[in-house]
Amino acid sequence: MKVRVDRSRCQVLAQCVFAAPDVFELDEDDRLVYDAEPDDALWPDVELAARSCPVKAILLDDN
Repeated sequence: MKVRVDRSRCQVLAQCVFAAPDVFELDEDDRLVYDAEPDDALWPDVELAARSCPVKAILLDDN
């Protein structure tokens, strides 16, 4: 499973960080960094993060 963030949409509102802190985080410059291929056990949190994103910048691929 893969995660992608559309950087042109992302406004770094950090809702994903709260929903899935093991996958999404802010770096020292407050830029979003994330694990593009998180462990399957984290997938429920990743899905919650995608639903929580107010600008729908998180794209999920279950292939």
